[in-house]
Amino acid sequence: MSRIGRKPIPVPAKVKVDIAETSVRVEGPKGKLEVVVPRGIRFERQGENLVALRQSDEQRALHGLARALVANAVTGVHQGFKKEMDIVGVGYRAEIKGRAVVFSLGYSHPVEFPIPAGIDITVDRQTHVTVIGADKGLVGQVTANIRSLRPPDPYKQKGIQIAGQRLKKKAGKAGVKAGA
Repeated sequence: MSRIGRKPIPVPAKVKVDIAETSVRVEGPKGKLEVVVPRGIRFERQGENLVALRQSDEQRALHGLARALVANAVTGVHQGFKKEMDIVGVGYRAEIKGRAVVFSLGYSHPVEFPIPAGIDITVDRQTHVTVIGADKGLVGQVTANIRSLRPPDPYKQKGIQIAGQRLKKKAGKAGVKAGA
């Protein structure tokens, strides 16, 4: 049996869980989420925990996945998820205008990024962007979309990078003379 699938999900006191046949609805202080459960997997409430159960070994591949998705939803509505990014480069910066973030990333024009529903973005010091939300997948996707506006350059280390991310710096062309 799946080790992750067997692990119970602790449900905090402030989180309300509704178990339907094909989905699990989770509601808490940070918002509401609904997770679609694959066929053959069901959830049961056992005291203060949720437990994922499967009908047969044919659902083995989805057992741990379904449990992890529901556990992320419970954590998201209780605590939320946060990703931090740094903008590195001379003249590179960001600012919030309404429900959009406007980036100056060395292009001939500013890049406007609309903030999706369920996500909050804050900008500190014009070079530090924080993406906050209850849905772990959505927070990660928005972070990846912002990073794709100007990925880190391996030669000059300029661009948008996730805070704490280590980049391999490549050496440029050293020792090559012009006209040789």
